Amino acid sequence: MSSDDDPGPNDYCLIDATRPPKADGPPYAECVLCREPTEYPESYKGITFCPVCEWQEAQRTACSG
Repeated sequence: MSSDDDPGPNDYCLIDATRPPKADGPPYAECVLCREPTEYPESYKGITFCPVCEWQEAQRTACSG
């Protein structure tokens, strides 16, 4: 078996784990699911989750291996 046939440890999980930068203070962006304040700046363009929804989304999309 060549090294090309051997999948690496991350080949099966294609979730992008990048996060927006943490805000230094208010105003905070709203969570896209529950509209609660997040830890991210209001000026951030993209999907933002509050800590609770972020954890729930991570559980939902976690790789089960």
